[in-house]
Amino acid sequence: MEFGKHQVIERANNRDRSMKHFFKWTSLKRFVSLFVMGVGLTFAIAACSGNAGDTGSSGSTSNASNVSNQKQPVEISLVSFAVTKEAHDAIIPKFVEKWKAEHGQDVSFTQSYGGSGSQTRAVIDGLEADVVHLPLALDTNKLVKAGLIETGWEKEAPNNGIVSKSVAALVTREGNPKNIKSFEDLSRDDVKWITADPKTSGIARWNFLALWNSAIKTGSSDAKAQEFVTKAYKNVPVLTKDAREASDVFLKQGQGDALINYENEVLLAQAKGEKAEYIIPDVNISIDNPIAVVDQYVDKRGTREVAEAFVQFLYTPEAQAEFVKVGFRPTDDTVIKEKSLTAQFPSVKNLGTVKEYGGWSDVQKKFFDDGAMFDQIQAGSNR
Repeated sequence: MEFGKHQVIERANNRDRSMKHFFKWTSLKRFVSLFVMGVGLTFAIAACSGNAGDTGSSGSTSNASNVSNQKQPVEISLVSFAVTKEAHDAIIPKFVEKWKAEHGQDVSFTQSYGGSGSQTRAVIDGLEADVVHLPLALDTNKLVKAGLIETGWEKEAPNNGIVSKSVAALVTREGNPKNIKSFEDLSRDDVKWITADPKTSGIARWNFLALWNSAIKTGSSDAKAQEFVTKAYKNVPVLTKDAREASDVFLKQGQGDALINYENEVLLAQAKGEKAEYIIPDVNISIDNPIAVVDQYVDKRGTREVAEAFVQFLYTPEAQAEFVKVGFRPTDDTVIKEKSLTAQFPSVKNLGTVKEYGGWSDVQKKFFDDGAMFDQIQAGSNR
């Protein structure tokens, strides 16, 4: 009986050990299964999250961020006025290379150049520019009024948004046979001169203002200044649509005794081997050209980050040096450390600014609106 009792107890102990072993093995298998399922679920969630990011379905992620994060190629549209083309052609490849090195993203550019008035209208009419580089703030402000650029754009970049600058130059024939020395000489009866049309060209408005400024700063009243400017414009045989065409009419077609143009345009012509004698009058106007991101279009196209980076790049010493090489004066003399680059710019003793005449809004209303002074001058001309 004792032996039988011990056998029963031993069998019970063996069953307990077997059951414990079974439960341990079962638990281990369940753990492994759950672990494998968990890993698979993690990868599935990650994959779904990645797909959601690719399609841009997340409401908290902007289009611009998606473009940058995905490293997809991005295209920037630059709209500018005619005489900046050579500078941008040199600057853009530098920016593209820098962005690729720093962000691993390919950037390409489409570019459009022409008269400021026509370029501004094209952007308002639907030309989806990411960045506009225009000859005067008046045109940029037209884009503000059209709802394309947010107010305060000039505070989004250094130097109040002015990225290139120049002064007005008087180009003469070889040897200056008419002995033209100042803007006042353009009103002489024996002088014919060439300029672009202020109705289509930003630089032409600067040219007009250069004449007006020269009269005012030498002591003329508004009435006398208007008389001088009216007489001078009667000596213009043809008004071209933009500054580049004005240069071609004077330099290539041989019309006129003098040409008013940007100093940088004259310097560029010389660099290309064209003979161009010129004078920088001591009484002159500071020609300031702004840059701006077109808010509505960059947000629509998802290009804000790259567009804003390009604008900032234009103020770097590397980019400003390219502007200087094609004749623009640096926006900040300390940016260009090579004196050989800036030595080509003579100092101007009496440099006026558009602010002295109330800013572009007042200048436009007084001189260039329909029926304003320039239209009155045209109505009385022989052209």
